[in-house]
Amino acid sequence: MGSVSDAYYARVSAGDIEEDHAQVVVLSLLDSLLDAVQAPVKKSFFRKMPPPPKGLYLWGGVGTGKSFLMDLCVAHLGESARRIHFHAFMQEVHEALHRARQANERDALQVVSSKIAKNLRLLALDEMQIKDIADAMVVGRLFELLHAKGVTTLTTSNRPPDDLYKDGLNRQLFLPFIAFLKENLVIHDMQSSIDFRQQRLLGDQVYFAPNDETARTRMDEIWAELSQQQESVFTLMVKSRELKIPRYFNGIGRFSFADLCAQPLGAWDYLALADYLRIFFIDDIPQLGRHNFNEAKRFVTLIDTLYEAKSRLICSAACAPEALYPDGEGAFEFQRTASRLREMQSQDWGVE
Repeated sequence: MGSVSDAYYARVSAGDIEEDHAQVVVLSLLDSLLDAVQAPVKKSFFRKMPPPPKGLYLWGGVGTGKSFLMDLCVAHLGESARRIHFHAFMQEVHEALHRARQANERDALQVVSSKIAKNLRLLALDEMQIKDIADAMVVGRLFELLHAKGVTTLTTSNRPPDDLYKDGLNRQLFLPFIAFLKENLVIHDMQSSIDFRQQRLLGDQVYFAPNDETARTRMDEIWAELSQQQESVFTLMVKSRELKIPRYFNGIGRFSFADLCAQPLGAWDYLALADYLRIFFIDDIPQLGRHNFNEAKRFVTLIDTLYEAKSRLICSAACAPEALYPDGEGAFEFQRTASRLREMQSQDWGVE
């Protein structure tokens, strides 16, 4: 299938992407990684398995193409590679640990790591970030075990290793994992000034009213372009509760108004979503008032959270922002929310 560089420049030639210097710098790293992972493993009856090739930790701002480059690499390896979002991977690990403990396994993590490593050469983890103490206390030994079993790690993150689990509880117990990353992965900062997901939205309408067939069609078109038609259901854990993102792809989530505002959600939930998602799609925002006062209060909290987080918002609504809450208790206060909705429609919103 050639190299990652070949695949990248084929996409450039086809006009699918524009060549970006920060991405081009990474290509040689991925080509070397691919060659090393594909090389035959020299096993010996008298010696333990040799250490796997050094992995790669790509970090940098959102929308710089880290996940895209990861996918180009993984596509070359077939079933010997596995690509998964880091949060989903850790959920799988905790569930597997629970089952192993119920089966009275003496070393549950050893059992779980062996199952993960079976026939696996490359583990590609997208969007590594660690905020849960349960994850923090597991990852160190887990990745050491996977490394010992011949698995190479390729990961992306918005943060450098030293900022993972920053200010977390008992962080000193997490520090060996940071040392492991630095020793066994090449750490590379993607210093791109371009956010390609933002770039696709520049100049596009992002607020559609009224909620009619035209609005639905346009929302679907933008979603299809940004999600590359690879969406899935994604679940976050917030204070030991499950919070579902019904339609998710690579830092982009799509919800109905009811998903976010007709459920008993609060500021902590919206903060967690804003931390994981860069772009929010919200369908079918209704007119607000006395008849849905609780939903309206949640919507105000949601917009405040997304505004402070500089999240991009693409939505369809019953009417213009200023007319969403025409009268009743809370209508005056809603004027600030309407103003924020207007500001969030600007072309440069969220562009740093």
